[in-house]
Amino acid sequence: MKNEYQPLTTALLDTLATIVGPDNLSTAEADRSQRAFDVSSHEPHLSDVVVWPQTADQVAAVLKFANEHALPVTAWGAGTSVEGNPIPLFGGILLSTEKMNAVIQVYADDLQVTVEAGKKYKELNQELEPLGLFFPPDPGGDATIGGMLANNAAGPKAVKYGACKDNVLRCQVALADGRIIQVGSRSIKQSSGYDLLHLFVGSEGTLGIITEATLKLLPLPKYVSAVVASFDAVGAAVQAVVKIKGGGLDPAALEFIDAKTIAMINAVGGLSLDHNHTLFMEFHTTHETALNLGLEKVKQICTELGARTFTATTDPAERKKLWYGRHHAYDYAQEYYADKKLLTLDAAIPISYYPAIVAQIEQSLIKHNVAGHMLGHAGDGNMHVLLPYDDSNYGRAVAFHKELIQRALALGGTATGEHGVGIGKIGYMRQEHGPALDVMRSIKQTLDPNLILNPGKIFPSERTSS
Repeated sequence: MKNEYQPLTTALLDTLATIVGPDNLSTAEADRSQRAFDVSSHEPHLSDVVVWPQTADQVAAVLKFANEHALPVTAWGAGTSVEGNPIPLFGGILLSTEKMNAVIQVYADDLQVTVEAGKKYKELNQELEPLGLFFPPDPGGDATIGGMLANNAAGPKAVKYGACKDNVLRCQVALADGRIIQVGSRSIKQSSGYDLLHLFVGSEGTLGIITEATLKLLPLPKYVSAVVASFDAVGAAVQAVVKIKGGGLDPAALEFIDAKTIAMINAVGGLSLDHNHTLFMEFHTTHETALNLGLEKVKQICTELGARTFTATTDPAERKKLWYGRHHAYDYAQEYYADKKLLTLDAAIPISYYPAIVAQIEQSLIKHNVAGHMLGHAGDGNMHVLLPYDDSNYGRAVAFHKELIQRALALGGTATGEHGVGIGKIGYMRQEHGPALDVMRSIKQTLDPNLILNPGKIFPSERTSS
């Protein structure tokens, strides 16, 4: 087969329409342009056609068709990625799971639910709430379950509940050759053969397309407290993170935001948060006494480290108010820097090095003369830095970004804690993984020998558009 993708001819489009139905296919520029970009700063790319399969069999048939005709296929969930993961770099087929959004079955006694890939996690949790259950991972945006699994998404509550890989039991996956396979099972214990489930989770749609998943659920916590503590010194704030994590307090969320970001949140959101380095925390327990004892210990830690303010509440409305700024920080940054783009650092390191990486960030921002906003999932060692840039400072922003990722790798961390490799982290894969990257390539070659699945992600594409 030639080393290039083939164009989508009228005849091929007609055949594709017979697979998904004419109402589930569009070449209209409006449909294609809406799905040409995500929320990252990466350049948009138009697909040649958008298809909306409604069943796993249709997904598999589309992939088989694309494989036979050397057509690239990029899966699309909700477009909430911040690393370009769903951008169709080589055009071709944009396969949207938007119409595959059913809850197939809730197994309440087993604390499990089976859903189609296009189900949005916020909708899922709304439907589970009357049953007293929830799915813990909570990334930003209104992501779909399929997209979350494909990127091993996490969010603030990963510090207690883990990322998507820790909360999934089984997936149905359509492969490039049209086969449909089941990986994992509904059993909590699984020790049968290779762990293919976690091969596909985090693979960004480059090995297959997840069409259905069985997820772990948990009972909604009986007692929930939100805590916000602010500090004059950034070092004191991040040291509090280490002490809280090391003190057996088991936070459900432990977030760090620097003073500059707090000022931006106040300005855009009309809030009145204390203008200092701030920790946003949440605690979940089944006993009120345990919650109160934990809060006392957290307050003691923060007070000893010189906290200026310490606010805790169990009232749902007040909790939402306290957390509002953190939940909307990225949206506020996009509004605040409407005339610029945002480069996002997603490095993660062992928690004991969190003070060191924060100090490095402060030094490197000065060194490279760039503005940056620190906001991280501090409790699990994940640090985000939002870097507004335009043509005048792009090179300096990239230099900062590269320096911090290399520092994270030197500390035993990773270039991407939860956003995935996508487009922007490809250049760090060899440094992070060494010879293991060649093993990844071999797996890719085995499952997708014609390189049709989400080309240009995780590895540079070895094919080109015709």
